[in-house]
Amino acid sequence: MSLIDLDGVSRSVILPDGERLEILRGVTFAIDAGEHVSIVGRSGSGKSTLLNLMGLLDTPTEGEYLLEGRPTSGLSQRRRARLRGAGFGFVFQQFNLLPGRTALANVAAPLLYAGGREFWSRRRLAHDMLERVGLGERADTMPEKLSGGEQQRVAIARSLIRRPRVILCDEPTGALDVQTGTEIMDLLDAIAAETGSTLVTITHDTMVAARAHRHYRLDAGVLTPLDRSALDAPRQVVAS
Repeated sequence: MSLIDLDGVSRSVILPDGERLEILRGVTFAIDAGEHVSIVGRSGSGKSTLLNLMGLLDTPTEGEYLLEGRPTSGLSQRRRARLRGAGFGFVFQQFNLLPGRTALANVAAPLLYAGGREFWSRRRLAHDMLERVGLGERADTMPEKLSGGEQQRVAIARSLIRRPRVILCDEPTGALDVQTGTEIMDLLDAIAAETGSTLVTITHDTMVAARAHRHYRLDAGVLTPLDRSALDAPRQVVAS
């Protein structure tokens, strides 16, 4: 049984003029626990919408999303939020760190909604996670005093603080230089392998995509498998 299973998933919205905009069209694919899957595509191809659906931030217009074999369509908003908080970690191109709060406070923030031991141990757990991403000595530093790579490491630590089963990355290296981006992907790969987490990377950078076990292209809302050989050319970026 797959961990994530999308069956004929479509997503559309109605524009102000009454026209229907099709964002995703009949997406069908499955991801097993512990896999690293990449999805490449241009800006506007539907990549972020697909990630939001997988992360229970959005719902399909048609089709079904099964999580561990169970349909998600009938879940209440509260249940979706609980599953999302406990089982998913999100890493975005924009680091989305809380201004005016230290790196430690940013990483500990998701545990403010946890219960029991996680809540009371949140500072220790956050410090341990900062150590894991190489920023233990920067725990008391404000985000604006951190480099772009350091801010992304804090964001990764925050996304992993609850030990999610699925890590969803939306252009995780898009705001970074090549060397720093490579270091961030090395870190994500290492942590995913260490914890057995499923890693889904949405990117327009084929070098980042090539690191995955399986590869897909999303074009005008249609998802198709992508052969690894198509990603092995010299570094390239899918046109925005």
